[in-house]
Amino acid sequence: MEQYDAVIVGAGPAGLNAALVLGGARRRVLLLDGGPPRNTRATAAHGVFTRDGTPPGQLKTLGLVDLAPYPVTVVSGVAREARSLPGGFAVRLDRGWVQARRLLLATGVRDVLPNVPGLRARWGRTVHHCPYCDGWPNREAALAVLGSHQEGHHLALSVRAWSKSVALLTDGPDELTDEQRRDLARVGVPICTAPILRLGGTDTVQVKFRGGERLTLDAIFLNPTQVQNSSLAASLGCELNEKSRVVVNENGMTSVRGVWAAGDMTGAPQYVMNAAASGMIAAVSLNTTLIHENVRRLGAAFHKSPGEEEGKAPSGGEAS
Repeated sequence: MEQYDAVIVGAGPAGLNAALVLGGARRRVLLLDGGPPRNTRATAAHGVFTRDGTPPGQLKTLGLVDLAPYPVTVVSGVAREARSLPGGFAVRLDRGWVQARRLLLATGVRDVLPNVPGLRARWGRTVHHCPYCDGWPNREAALAVLGSHQEGHHLALSVRAWSKSVALLTDGPDELTDEQRRDLARVGVPICTAPILRLGGTDTVQVKFRGGERLTLDAIFLNPTQVQNSSLAASLGCELNEKSRVVVNENGMTSVRGVWAAGDMTGAPQYVMNAAASGMIAAVSLNTTLIHENVRRLGAAFHKSPGEEEGKAPSGGEAS
């Protein structure tokens, strides 16, 4: 089998930045590119340092170009299976098996959108997830939040920071408390509980309700349910939390020795810059363990600093 220091599964911001860091650390890396990023339908990514407003697909292209000088092999495809081996892992690709000393998972999550006809076709265009990403282009616009109970209440109050024209569409019973209804009334957010028949429109969102009423909006925001985009972490035995996110420590280490995870799959805040940063943190941690391992093979070791807590790992890696 082909041998790598690390296999990175997923080429979103987390995986790309991890590959950049590990490649720069002179590690032989295989990056598995599973396809377009989750935000590929968005017209622009915002809050991205030096690249504000760049389309997500273009960000990915630029990230791949940055890898060219480094010992990083990029392969289109996904990891079909991964197995633990003495000293590493075997990963099955469409073309066969490869071997890696370490694994870094950056497979992301998948949005499960509400079953509202016409919504999916407008996802990333006039229907959005994150006001920090898409609030500025819709400032002072006619907006609505699609949701109910506490999540709808919170998101409506938040979106109002970008526009004072915000309505809460609950598509049925609102499941709000009396105090939450009073909150929304205090800030001027009307609540519409009418069931939605469908969404239409191109540059705007035309909401048609089952009773025949219509509402024209510039954009809708919602918090979709999300699931893991890949079963790889679970199949390896990585611990998941109650929301099925992969549990990691501050360095991106999972509960399985030799496996790191980064980006949205860990439940971290879902911003491009945050995902990229988590990829770097995980890559530094992963590389530090390889440095320790190589030093030990030569008969040397990193020694604890005086007064260092027992079992406390050095910054970015495992304890010697």
